[in-house]
Amino acid sequence: MARTRDWLAERLPLDAIQAAIDHKTVPQHRHSFWYYLGGMTLFFFGVQVATGILLLLYYRPSATEAYDSVQFIMTRVPFGWLIRSIHSWSANLMVGAAFVHLFSVLFLKAYRKPRELTWISGMLLLFITMGFGFTGYLLPWNELAFFATRVGTDIPGAIPWVGDAIVTFLRGGPQVSGATLTRFYGIHVAVLPAMTTVLLGLHLVLVQYHGMSVPPSVEAQAARTGRPVPSMPFVPHFALRDLFGWMVALALLAGLSSYLPWELGVKADLFAAAPAGIRPEWYFLWTFQALKVMPGHVLGIEGELVAIGALSLGAIAIIVLPFLDPNTARSRRIVNWFATVAALFMVAMTMWSLMGGAE
Repeated sequence: MARTRDWLAERLPLDAIQAAIDHKTVPQHRHSFWYYLGGMTLFFFGVQVATGILLLLYYRPSATEAYDSVQFIMTRVPFGWLIRSIHSWSANLMVGAAFVHLFSVLFLKAYRKPRELTWISGMLLLFITMGFGFTGYLLPWNELAFFATRVGTDIPGAIPWVGDAIVTFLRGGPQVSGATLTRFYGIHVAVLPAMTTVLLGLHLVLVQYHGMSVPPSVEAQAARTGRPVPSMPFVPHFALRDLFGWMVALALLAGLSSYLPWELGVKADLFAAAPAGIRPEWYFLWTFQALKVMPGHVLGIEGELVAIGALSLGAIAIIVLPFLDPNTARSRRIVNWFATVAALFMVAMTMWSLMGGAE
């Protein structure tokens, strides 16, 4: 072992890595619980990669074979049904963990200087996560996914001048078809993973470089008392707690996948009428319901276009938030207020859609 380590030390910066690990600490205060959400999201992403690779061994990305290949995975491949269920459940839990992580960073003001790039890379990763969910939803080629994708890809069509071109680009043609499935497959397994690799690497490097942010309230209390904020070593204290959380998440995944296996549904029929109550996945429901309840016209402008514009402006504003927030007591209260309203709006729209919405 000593000779192997010496051989590696001549070729890799092992001493520098060991020194960085030894000196890395994590602030310890009443809000430290929220620090684990980033690692939890990363764990679910790792599960997605591992199970996705296994599913790729049998999946066939064509309209004639996609449904049958998934059915083959679930019925003929040993433990195939379990792998697919874990992949589907971990996708949903990853999106949920990412959203909770987003709002925890907002409320803890962890986007403040010098962590602007950390925030921007994290927001871009959230949007890519949503893209993973949207493109992966169609791949089983079942009835629910087919019509939900048709509804979802119809939305950009309301944008003037470029709407139809965007819809055609997303679908690979004027309608959702086998070309859409092939396109979504390529985006899901090649384009988005490549973008994620770059952004995730940048995000993790920035988190390691800047360390965990301390909330302003904790900083103010430390300044009043004249005592520094307590901290714990990253290894082994924080790392073991993170690992324990991953074990709990793995147990949750195993339980959900075993007792509530992900159903395949009915094969998509391009010529069948859309069944009643078609909705996208739960993490898109708030957007779906917001578009659904908009009036036909607002001040002479098409209501759907107003909603898309408002959501786009909101997305841009939250990306550049570190540059808009002057980090004063008043601005922190304003950000807290807007974050609370946004969270309540998303939950309310989601619940309204689940209960039937405005038919």
